[in-house]
Amino acid sequence: MSLSYSSYFYTMSQLTQFNVGDPFFIKELPNAVDYATYRINRELNLLTTVVSNSTLALTASTRSLGFTTANINVLSEVNIIIPAGQTNPELGTRNPCTICDKSYLNMVYNSAANPARPVNFALLDNVTLLFGPFPDANYTVELLGTVWPQVLSSTQTTTWISTYLPDLFIAASMVFMAGAQKNFSAISDDPQAGTTWENQYAKLRDSASVEDARRKFMATGWTSQLPSPANPPRT
Repeated sequence: MSLSYSSYFYTMSQLTQFNVGDPFFIKELPNAVDYATYRINRELNLLTTVVSNSTLALTASTRSLGFTTANINVLSEVNIIIPAGQTNPELGTRNPCTICDKSYLNMVYNSAANPARPVNFALLDNVTLLFGPFPDANYTVELLGTVWPQVLSSTQTTTWISTYLPDLFIAASMVFMAGAQKNFSAISDDPQAGTTWENQYAKLRDSASVEDARRKFMATGWTSQLPSPANPPRT
């Protein structure tokens, strides 16, 4: 059953045995939501978080491009759109850039003397790309990668995770709440609570990982089928 914020709030109060009006519970629940959401996103690399952004453009004779405003968390593909000036990738032609090391760019494309359409890129840091050759025009750049998922709240009453992974979301939240209740040590009131929820989370995460591999056609034999212990992958 999918979760809304109100049903999540109620379920967590029942599992933690807090009164819904308890100040500690109200204060810690948003932290549990953040913990669960970000942990699930980091560990599963969900297909639903993959986006395309084509709002940025290179400047002729300038090899660097900051992509903070694209809100890309993990970058996976970079395409140069031609002709120069075309802002819609669907109306132009995508030209994939190949990632390389900064030292390669500095050695092969070490000046703006011979600008051309870039064919390589490197990461200067987590929010800046370097291109080579230096661009000869203001090309639109299409970035593909993952973004952080929406976080459940009283205003964001449902999210993809709360709708499609409600059991995993609850388990991850309870791992956090076990720590918040100081039930993570041998001398706690319930020393097995944290371990039990962590083990449950791990089992649910593994099953969710298989399901997301199926969405990506990365399951057994590069298909969308469930893995079968009786049949080896087709080659």
